[in-house]
Amino acid sequence: IKVRPLSLPVGIGNRFKGVYNLFENSFSFFKVNKQKVEHEVEKITDLTDERLHELLNESADVLKHDIDLVNGIYGEFNNEEYLNGDAAPVFFGSALNNFGVRELLDTVIKIAPNPQGRDTTRGIIEPGSDKFSGFVFKIHSNLDPRHRDRIAFMRVCSGKLEKLKFYHHVRMNRKVRFANLATFMAQDKNAVEEAYPGDVVGLYDTGIFKIGDTITEGSQFMYKNIPTFSPEVFKELQLDDPFKSKQLEKGIMQLTDEGLAQVFTQTMGNMKVVGTVGDLQFEVLQHRLLHEYGAACHFRPLNYFKACWLKYESKADIDEMLKLRSFNLFYDKHKNLVFLPDSEYQLRYAREANPKAEFMFTMEHNTETVEMENAV
Repeated sequence: IKVRPLSLPVGIGNRFKGVYNLFENSFSFFKVNKQKVEHEVEKITDLTDERLHELLNESADVLKHDIDLVNGIYGEFNNEEYLNGDAAPVFFGSALNNFGVRELLDTVIKIAPNPQGRDTTRGIIEPGSDKFSGFVFKIHSNLDPRHRDRIAFMRVCSGKLEKLKFYHHVRMNRKVRFANLATFMAQDKNAVEEAYPGDVVGLYDTGIFKIGDTITEGSQFMYKNIPTFSPEVFKELQLDDPFKSKQLEKGIMQLTDEGLAQVFTQTMGNMKVVGTVGDLQFEVLQHRLLHEYGAACHFRPLNYFKACWLKYESKADIDEMLKLRSFNLFYDKHKNLVFLPDSEYQLRYAREANPKAEFMFTMEHNTETVEMENAV
């Protein structure tokens, strides 16, 4: 993917002047001192404006040169290339000082695609449909540790979501009603009365949601292609205090509900292996298990290569695996059989020895989605 700057900084360090927005052709000027960045912004709409030279002095000429250089190297920004995933806009800013963030958000609103139709077990659902539908894509536990709350983040895909109206929870086949709807921007939370396609809303969850759940106005379908990916780093979860086993079990199950990590239980014993895409997640897990659930634990590194979900018609299709590789067989939290090979060679050999089995590196978050699709 090629990149294309859409904003440029002027100056550096204590000589920092501000940011020029190439997309809007405007300049956000910040008065600075040695202590902080002041939140006074002045906008210049044209590079030939004499006020720009008054504010920037010699930096105005440097800015013109930099803009000519960017335009010469990258050419004009092509929105179609961005929408096709062939180009990525780059912005300069500081989240800490809340500088350059508004320019980024305002530009993304203008160049981002409109809500698109999404695939379900009953075909494509378009955002213009009158009937409401949406799916849960993220869960966050203990947003406020004092209240043990859970927030389920749902993307609205069609229709209109309204507060206090009854909706259909497809997986649980029950009615649900939301007394509170919230939107989030960084640490700010705002209550809303309604939401439309493209909106992301937070729902207070009592434990009835998991990633991939679909909410509708009564239709019986589920959104597809909400995958679980194969982890790349594996470590054994070990409890430091045997009297905290229940807290550890509850904590690891709730935290993996968030999608932060995946947990696999060995079929021949109770060894729990946690898989993530990076080492940082283990530090987060260890900290949250201790401070939110009171379960002190540590992780022992393991040398597994990948996690492969096994799909087969009968146990005879994986007979070789069950006899010779049982130590590498695990269950995920949905009781799906998973193979954790020690190396790429072992994975290749297992595929050759079990030709009727399918080795998958992704799996739908909701097994009910697959079951519903097969039933249609």
